[in-house]
Amino acid sequence: MQTFDLSAQGLRALNSTLHGLKGQTNMTSWEIINPKGAHAIAVGLDAPVDVTVRGSTGYYCAGMNKQATVRVKGSAGPGVAENMMSGTVIIDGDASQYAGATGRGGLLVIKGNASSRCGISMKGIDIVVHGNIGHMSAFMAQSGNMVVLGDAGEALGDSLYEARLFVRGSVKSLGADCIEKEMRPEHLALLADLLKRGEADHLAKPEEFKRYGSARKLYTFNIDNASSY
Repeated sequence: MQTFDLSAQGLRALNSTLHGLKGQTNMTSWEIINPKGAHAIAVGLDAPVDVTVRGSTGYYCAGMNKQATVRVKGSAGPGVAENMMSGTVIIDGDASQYAGATGRGGLLVIKGNASSRCGISMKGIDIVVHGNIGHMSAFMAQSGNMVVLGDAGEALGDSLYEARLFVRGSVKSLGADCIEKEMRPEHLALLADLLKRGEADHLAKPEEFKRYGSARKLYTFNIDNASSY
């Protein structure tokens, strides 16, 4: 394992080193020590490496991630895994607002709670939150899956498109065009897989969740004719 002391070597050197890997190295396991809440740690990675951050992070940790697995042994500030493309990001603590915003792929796991606007405008990312999520989560979420083992705040799924939301606990209120939907066998199978991948299958069973999705009343086109547009 390669150890990088962020307080001694600096953020620019860290990200430059990680960007230089490009999947063509045997140095695939990295440990970042003394993060001290720094912003933009391990952003823009594009290599199948494992990065462990020993402590809490500031804004935009693991943003734009591709291929890499990033685990934060602490909590994360706003915008963790923002615009994530692939790979896995795991937060052992809590996450601040708009975690996983605009994420297009990959898996974000938050083992604590997530603040407001979790998964805003998600576009294919899978998000598993072991705790609760704040208000306006999954606002304008277009595709992907959000799993919440705890409770959801106000206006869940406001202006939702085709993302699937699974909540085990209570929902304070649903946003515009978001409704509860039937949980069919294919959704139970999908949820079982997400819980396993999200390291939460020992905490909850798929049958304990409710599914929420779009009523499709705000669309400016008919979903049945989407291929024609």
